[in-house]
Amino acid sequence: MTDIPLPPLLGELKELAIAELHRRLHEEGYSEVRPGHGCVFRFIDTEGSRLTDLAERSGYSKQAVGEVTADLEALGYVERIPDPLDGRAKTIRLTEHGRYAQAAAARIFSEIERRWAEQFGDERIAQLRETVELLLAAERGAVPA
Repeated sequence: MTDIPLPPLLGELKELAIAELHRRLHEEGYSEVRPGHGCVFRFIDTEGSRLTDLAERSGYSKQAVGEVTADLEALGYVERIPDPLDGRAKTIRLTEHGRYAQAAAARIFSEIERRWAEQFGDERIAQLRETVELLLAAERGAVPA
């Protein structure tokens, strides 16, 4: 065992999983997708989302998410359409190419988690997931500490 505090350990695990995700996405033909694009891919609704909602969900500024959105739009992963509830606003939605990339990422993450379960056991990984979800909820103030 190590004496490294748990938060940096969790961060390192995340970094390794994200690196594997992007390596495999590149192998599958999504070589333009970068880790920074996650603030859109991870938080966008199926029917699309407003920029302000993506910024709020991701914790990034509207300007930062706007830059990522412009990049993804230029690469053909998202498009901006008139918002159905407010014609002055725009909704950002995944293109078909973007939906395929998002589905590939979800599949890769599932395969990583399945590999962990095979290595360490289903029960252990299920407990890890439950504990991390509880920690996240507590840190967000959703459950009593």
